[in-house]
Amino acid sequence: MSHQLKERLQALAWLILPIIAALLFTAIVLLLVGAQPLQAFWEIARGALESPAKWADVLTAWVPLALVGAGMSLTFAAGLWNIGAEGQIIVGAIFATWVARNVHLPLWPTLFLVIVAGMVGGAFWGWLTGLLRVYARVHEIFGGLGMNFIATALIIWLIFNPWKPARGATMSGTEPFPPNAWVPRLGHTRLPPLAVLMAILAVLLAYYLLKGTRYGLELRAMGKNMRAAFLQGIPTHRHMLSAFILCGAMAGLAGALQATAVYHRLIPRISGGYGYAGMLVVILAGYRPEWVPAVALFFAAIGVGSPRLELNMQLDASLGGVLEGAIVLFVLLAAGLRKRLARRSS
Repeated sequence: MSHQLKERLQALAWLILPIIAALLFTAIVLLLVGAQPLQAFWEIARGALESPAKWADVLTAWVPLALVGAGMSLTFAAGLWNIGAEGQIIVGAIFATWVARNVHLPLWPTLFLVIVAGMVGGAFWGWLTGLLRVYARVHEIFGGLGMNFIATALIIWLIFNPWKPARGATMSGTEPFPPNAWVPRLGHTRLPPLAVLMAILAVLLAYYLLKGTRYGLELRAMGKNMRAAFLQGIPTHRHMLSAFILCGAMAGLAGALQATAVYHRLIPRISGGYGYAGMLVVILAGYRPEWVPAVALFFAAIGVGSPRLELNMQLDASLGGVLEGAIVLFVLLAAGLRKRLARRSS
């Protein structure tokens, strides 16, 4: 066996073994609650893939995961833990909602303004987190979480006060948008082809920036050693702010599409937890945008299929989140173990 082939097989083993360990861990959890693991995994798969309508739902859930994952690949490349994507989704949806409620133009001009507004809103919220990191020395984890709480409070205030429906404010959200602010769907499904296309373009943009530009090279140098990058003349402050802005723009786009393509209104839970799930996606993708689409599709399938556990097995649908988190945990543990073994052998 050649040395190169041996290295490839070892890399494949380090990728597969954590997934097997996560499945075994989840199986143990299922056995502890008296459920059959194989049946649970089958129900999740069947719930996600049993019909074309379910496939469409998986792709619909894939869009925000891919957008957030693509954006976070930029901030992670720079060594920044951008926890604030959840708030950036919310603010993007708020900006898009303002346009949808106040602009009365034909469909495509309205959608263009809605999309731009969502990206501007998310970029603005990401920029604020970046300002806290760069100039106030607030770590992006704490700054991002704080901005998430502010965004959550803002959306609830808007829905229950100035934007409340005529019949009274409820958790169902605002009045539906005018039809000229609805992103067209594919047939009778919930799938918006335009949203899928925009997510693909966002992933390609992130890949190009990181792999094909000097900017991406400098971001990755910052991620390796921020101090050394600064001493080499890389404008680290400017690049940190731009990474937050780009990530925020993609998350804001996800929020705009959630409001105009999925719900056709603004609801309190418009983010759907995709900001946090997107972080898991990019971690499992190894911070590489080229792997984000596949990992996001896997997470989307689990999210769509998990409710079947409640229907057929009387298990909470949050078990899907346990599986997602376990996979990420074991992948991180395997990566750490692999590095330690490599240091010992060198």
